[in-house]
Amino acid sequence: MAATKMLKFVDAGQAYPEKREAELRAEDFQEIADRYAPEAAAEQSARCSQCGVPYCSVHCPLGNHIPDWLKLTAEGRLREAYELSNLTSTMPEICGRICPQDRLCEGNCVIEFSGHGAVTIGSVEKYITDTAWAKGWVEPIEPGTSRGQSVGIIGAGPGGLTAAEYLRVAGYDVHVYDRHDRAGGLLTYGIPGFKLEKDVVMRRIDRLKQGGIVFHENFEVGKDARLDELRAKHDSILIATGVYKARKVKTPGIGLDGITPALDYLTASNRKGFGDTVPEFDSGKMDAKGKRVVVIGGGDTAMDCVRTAVRQGAKSVKCLYRRDRENMPGSQNEVRNAEEEGVEFVWLSGPKGFGGKKDAVEKVHVGKMRLGAADASGRRVPEPDPDGDYTLDADMVIMALGFEPEELPKLFEAEELGVTRWGTVRVDHKTMMTNLDGVFAVGDIVRGASLVVWAIRDGRDVVEHMHTWMRQKAKAEKAAA
Repeated sequence: MAATKMLKFVDAGQAYPEKREAELRAEDFQEIADRYAPEAAAEQSARCSQCGVPYCSVHCPLGNHIPDWLKLTAEGRLREAYELSNLTSTMPEICGRICPQDRLCEGNCVIEFSGHGAVTIGSVEKYITDTAWAKGWVEPIEPGTSRGQSVGIIGAGPGGLTAAEYLRVAGYDVHVYDRHDRAGGLLTYGIPGFKLEKDVVMRRIDRLKQGGIVFHENFEVGKDARLDELRAKHDSILIATGVYKARKVKTPGIGLDGITPALDYLTASNRKGFGDTVPEFDSGKMDAKGKRVVVIGGGDTAMDCVRTAVRQGAKSVKCLYRRDRENMPGSQNEVRNAEEEGVEFVWLSGPKGFGGKKDAVEKVHVGKMRLGAADASGRRVPEPDPDGDYTLDADMVIMALGFEPEELPKLFEAEELGVTRWGTVRVDHKTMMTNLDGVFAVGDIVRGASLVVWAIRDGRDVVEHMHTWMRQKAKAEKAAA
């Protein structure tokens, strides 16, 4: 029976959906936990304190109406809960799976502060929308009355897809250009299936295609068309490419075979999951099976890599990070999952170089670190410990040190496109427009590497500015006619 009253956090303890045993889940790329049973979802939702200032919503980049849809779920009013969650997010079931709730909504839950354990917001969010899909409540996109104007969106990641949906509903013809053979960006090729099964992403994309959004896949701006050619074709342009270039380090031996950028490794693995032919994987280069794997980095991408290597059958998997556990940027939930699956974390350690024979990596020369004073961000700065050098054996090294923007002006043959000194696209933050008239930009290509939920937020917010600009353009063209 569904719960009918809230404030049950004293009587009902925090309970996430049960995870499969680590040994079993490490054998496949399926998500590690199922969604709630209806009774469990209602009970966990009923733990919400319905506080006067909902810090969960305040700390959600999308401003989701979390206490409201928790209450509706507790009362068994799931369709209303879905409709409410869908008001602020185009991908609630995806955010429920991959958002770092421990740093956002759940980490700021009032009952978490009181020592009772946060409401399991992400798991409930996933449950609500998965139920909506199963029951057919997710309605097709209904395009608005045609405005006779078109938009070109460069990049089919979460920011671009979100803007595409809202613009299509507003009556614009929408064309999405992406370099890959499938839309979705990092949702498709960067995040492993054990965190986000690919049918969850593909059904969203299929819905967009059925709504009349035109996807141009295997399309490289600068190669298949320059930016100015797309501008001539469409009334406005949105750049939502993300940041994909691996951050490079100058370390002796960095060019040895077997040292792989994280995104190349994850993309190869995800392609195999789709059943694609992947020569780099089939040759063994991108396959961790039987290898001693060392992943360097402490973010969520590093966590994706170590857990992927486990599932590929690595002989051993170690994660090397220059700070300690408390100062790492990745989700603590992901660290726990990785440890359960057999990953060894080597804290306060960084690579000083790589060694090997016949151009293949065999060793990682490690420098022990210690934490010094905090920097401007508040995080303590790692510094070398002169007495702590050692060596690790490795057949495969995966570099997960973050991402930087590609040189878009050069890539797009658009030298006039303004960028910052970091290579991100420069925008007017009031309008989200670049220095080029009618060209807007959102997501990581503006922010730098960030969270999926922020890209969705940007994709949602830019639509109002693009709509305003295109209405003015249409009015000016009409007056000139």
